[in-house]
Amino acid sequence: MSNLSAVEPPDNPARSNETGHQDHNLLELRGIRAAYERIDVLFGVDLVVPEASVVALLGPNGAGKTTTLRVAAGLHVPSAGDVLIAGRRVNGAKPEELARHGLCMIPEGRGIFPNLTVRENLRMMTYVGRSLAEIEEIAYSRFPRLAERRTQTAGTLSGGEQQMLAMARGMATEPALLILDELSMGLAPIIVAELYEMVAQVARSGVSILVVEQFASTVLGVADYAAIMVHGRIERAGRPDELAADLSKAYLGG
Repeated sequence: MSNLSAVEPPDNPARSNETGHQDHNLLELRGIRAAYERIDVLFGVDLVVPEASVVALLGPNGAGKTTTLRVAAGLHVPSAGDVLIAGRRVNGAKPEELARHGLCMIPEGRGIFPNLTVRENLRMMTYVGRSLAEIEEIAYSRFPRLAERRTQTAGTLSGGEQQMLAMARGMATEPALLILDELSMGLAPIIVAELYEMVAQVARSGVSILVVEQFASTVLGVADYAAIMVHGRIERAGRPDELAADLSKAYLGG
C-alpha cells in the first residue's frame, strides 16, 4: 500500500460526521475555483473523500466534474482554494509526485497503449519498483479475464476488457486514492455493473475512490456518498438514498 496515510484534517464542523467526530478524509477540496483561460468553470467547490469509501460526483454534461478531478490529480492548477491529501495541502504538486504518494487517476478514454499486448501494458508499470510477475499477480487476481488475454493486443480487447486493463494498470501502484472518470463510457449496462462490482471490491480493500459518472444509476449502488455538481458548484452532498429528488432536479432542471 502507498505511503499516503489518512490523517485528520483541521477541525471543520461542516465536515464532521453525524456522530460529531471528524472523518478521516483522504482527499479534501476547499473552496476550489478553476478556469480555462478567462472562462471560469468551478466556483468554490468543497468536496471530501473519506478513507476507504466510494464517493460519486454526479451531474449533467458541462457541470465541471472532470475539471474537479483534474484539480484533485494535479493536472489543472486551481485559481483559488486548497487541495488536501491525507490532511496535507498539495497545491502546486506535480501529478507524478502525487502518483508516487498514492494517487492514481484513470481518465476518460481508458489511457492504455492499444498497440501493445496486455502483458506489455502491465510491463510499463514496473517503473513503480515492482517486478512484472508481481504486477501480473495483482492484475490477474482482480481481473481474471485479463490473464486469458495476456498476449492479446490491447486495442483488440472489448471496451469492458480495456477498462479492466486500465484499472489493472492503476492498481499496480497499490494506490490509496483512486480517481475514475466516466468508467461506464461507451459500455453495455451488464459490463458496467461488472466493473462497478470490482470498484466496490477495491474499496473494501481499503482504497478511497472518487468517481465521476454522468449516469447516476450506474454508480449509486456502490457509492457510500454522492455529490451533485451543477454549473461548477456542488449543489448537494450526502448518502445516495438522500439525494433522489435532487438528482432529478440536477438532470431535468427545476
